[in-house]
Amino acid sequence: MDPAEALRRIAFLLEWSGASPYRVRAFHTAAGALTGLPPGPVDPARARQLPGIGPVTAQVIAEASDGRTPGYLRRLEEAAGPAARSGWQLASAAQGDCHLHSDWSDGGHPIEEMAAVARALGHRWAVLTDHSPRLTIAHGLSPERLRHQLDAVAAYNGRDGAFRLLSGIECDILDDGALDQEPGLLDRLDVVVASVHSKLRSDPETMTGRMLAAVRNPRTNVLGHCTGRIVTGRGRPQSRFDAEAVFAACAENGTAVEINCRPERRDPPDDLLRLAADAGCLFAVDTDAHAPDQLHWHTTGYARAARVGLTRDRLVTTWSGERLLAWAGSAHA
Repeated sequence: MDPAEALRRIAFLLEWSGASPYRVRAFHTAAGALTGLPPGPVDPARARQLPGIGPVTAQVIAEASDGRTPGYLRRLEEAAGPAARSGWQLASAAQGDCHLHSDWSDGGHPIEEMAAVARALGHRWAVLTDHSPRLTIAHGLSPERLRHQLDAVAAYNGRDGAFRLLSGIECDILDDGALDQEPGLLDRLDVVVASVHSKLRSDPETMTGRMLAAVRNPRTNVLGHCTGRIVTGRGRPQSRFDAEAVFAACAENGTAVEINCRPERRDPPDDLLRLAADAGCLFAVDTDAHAPDQLHWHTTGYARAARVGLTRDRLVTTWSGERLLAWAGSAHA
């Protein structure tokens, strides 16, 4: 087994079992540190010299690089049972990612680099969703810059026929529930992710009205990180809103609920994820990646999806690009 794959399978199983987000992220980070590592056996002491590698991850690397199934991975697989294996198969069915950022806003890497890694993962498509104008701290795209980005996306697709980069935006949901971009420009995009980034501690009635207006907007395809919570570091409490009403509106309007894969978010929380599943919502398993290696985080989102019994038909990120575009276009016409 490839050491990076072993580390990512462990991250998946840790997410499956509800382990600390710090532990999950540690194994993703370790897998990312192996870029450029030559093939062949690697002893633990040498592995420890790589950035982000501790004693447990070093042992996993050593065992996998020697052609063995790491003991830590084996124990996690035995504890998780066959249901987790079906979850990994669900992750293997991923066709794309509806939420990623480039250096046009607050990502750290060019469009081409993000797309190249998405393609290397086996994705057939990915949606570029840099921020909208009001989020100035994240260098949100003005209408003029978004028009230039549309040209850049078209130029990229002209060079690569095997993988399609879709045009999109992570659009700020304004105080009144409107979307933070010119309506005519939103109509030109393939996919629109709408997210709340401000006044996250508003009273439940205000937040509910704001979110309902956004998910009912025919230009909205995906409701991004719906609670806005952060579960690591100093953290941030989740927003308060009428989740039943919001998810019912998502189901009625064909708006997908995002399963945000960032370890510090795990958004929506498990109870709300189950509520949205019971409401009949569609879902998008999205990495919200700001760097290429974060695109690998999709597997942990699928672990959460599998735990609540979601199937490929409910997960738009397992759909072909043609089916996704048909949904994003006609379902919201």
